Amino acid sequence: MTSAVYFCDNKGKPILSRRFKDDVPLNAIDKFQVVLSDLEEESSIIPPCITHNGIQYLFIQHNDLYIVALATSLATNIAEIFTFLHKMMDILGDYLKTVEEESIRDNFVIVYELLDEMMDFGIPQITETKMLKKYITQKSFKLVRAAKKKRNAARPPSELTNSVSWRAEGIKYKKNEAFLDIIESINMLMTQNGKVLRSEILGSVKVKSRLSGMPDLKLGINDRGIFTKYLDGNNIGVTLEESDQPSKSSESSITNTNGKTKTNIELEDLKFHQCVRLSKFENEKIITFIPPDGDFELMSYRLNTVIKPLIWCNMKVKVHSKSRIEIFCTAKAQIKKKSVATNVEIIIPVPEDADTPTFKYSHGKIKWVPEQNAIVWKIHTFPGGKEYAMSAELGLPSINSEEEPKFKRPVQVKFQIPYFTTSGIQVRYLKINEPKLQYKSYPWVRYITQNGDDYTIRLS
Repeated sequence: MTSAVYFCDNKGKPILSRRFKDDVPLNAIDKFQVVLSDLEEESSIIPPCITHNGIQYLFIQHNDLYIVALATSLATNIAEIFTFLHKMMDILGDYLKTVEEESIRDNFVIVYELLDEMMDFGIPQITETKMLKKYITQKSFKLVRAAKKKRNAARPPSELTNSVSWRAEGIKYKKNEAFLDIIESINMLMTQNGKVLRSEILGSVKVKSRLSGMPDLKLGINDRGIFTKYLDGNNIGVTLEESDQPSKSSESSITNTNGKTKTNIELEDLKFHQCVRLSKFENEKIITFIPPDGDFELMSYRLNTVIKPLIWCNMKVKVHSKSRIEIFCTAKAQIKKKSVATNVEIIIPVPEDADTPTFKYSHGKIKWVPEQNAIVWKIHTFPGGKEYAMSAELGLPSINSEEEPKFKRPVQVKFQIPYFTTSGIQVRYLKINEPKLQYKSYPWVRYITQNGDDYTIRLS
C-alpha cells in the first residue's frame, strides 16, 4: 500500500511528511517537484498519478497544497489511496478549519498524531472524526489533566480496540429513532428544442441515528433486486418497481405502496460506509450494519440512464425596436399530478450590459440580479402537469435591430420533489434490534429528488 505521505507547497516542495515503510528513498519526494514542473510546462492538464523510476506519485491538490502518497507496488489499490487522501483532508478540515500551507506548519503536531492513528504500515485504519476527536485534541494538556486526576496513564477509548470502532458504548436516548433519507440528484444537459444530451442520477442514502446501546439494523431495498447486476457483474439492467409517492411509517417495518410501471436501471459506483457488513451483502444481498451515532452516509450510487426532464423550460428570445430584447420562458413540471416540486428556481442568463428590466409572469416571483447577469424566477410550489409562463423586456445597447444576441451561459434550473424518486428505488423495511435493551424504536424514511450541480438547458 502507501509507503509515505507528504504535504507539499504549491511548487511541490515538501513541508511535512510521514513515512510508513522504508521501500522508497528519502530523496524520492525531491523528484516530484522536478516531474511536476516538467508536466506543467508541457501541458495544462496534469494526471493525478505519476510514475517515475519505479515509484508511483499519487496526489491531490487542496488550496495551496499538494498531498502526495508514494507507493512502489503496481498492485497498489489506487482508488483506496485517493479515498484516504480526500478523507484525511476532511478530517484536517474539522481540526484546522482551513487547511493550507500556513495552518499545516502551525499545527504540525496534530497532523503527525492524526497520520499515526489514521494509517498503520501504509494501511488505512481509523477514519472517523468522532472517534479521533476523543483522544486527539487541539489542546493536549487535557490528556495530562485526566492522567493526574485518575493517577494513571491516559488510555484510548475502548471503542478503538473493539471491532466497532465507529461507535462508542453507553449511548442512551429517551426516544429511539432512526431517520433514513434517500436523496437523488439529477444532472441533465438539454438543448433548446428539448433533446437530452446527457443525464445521470446521483443517489445517496443518509442516516441520522438516535439509538441507544449497540443496535443492529437491517435494511431491505427493492426486494434486493437493485443489487443483482452489481453483484453478478453482468451488463443486464436491473428491473425496479417505480414508486409514485413513498410514505413514512412509525413501525419497525416500513412498506410503501407501488405503482405497476417498471423500468430498467443499470446501477454503477455503489459505495458503502465502513459499518456495512460486506460479506453479508455479497452472500445474501442484505444491508446489515451497526450505525455510528448521529449523521452519516450509509450508501451512494450512480445511475446512467436516459430520463425525461422533470422541470422543462422553453426559451425564446425576440429582438425589437432597436437595442431592446424580450425573453419568453414557459416552464412545465413533467411529473405526475400528485407530485409537487418545491423551491423551484429558474436562472435565466442575460447579456452583461442589459438594463431597465420589466417583467410579466403568471406565477411565482421574479428578481433581477445584475451582479450575476441573470433573471431569477422563483416558484414556491409547482404541481405536476402545471405550466407557467413569464416574459422579460430589457434594454441592451450593444445590439442592433434584427441582430440575435448570444448567450454564453445555459439556463440553470433548481428544484426539490419530496416523496419521489426518479430511479424507483424504495425501502421495503428497516428493522432495528438491540439485543440487550430491547426497546421500542421508530424508523422514518423520506425520499427527495432534486437538481444536481449540472441541470442546465443550452440556449444556442
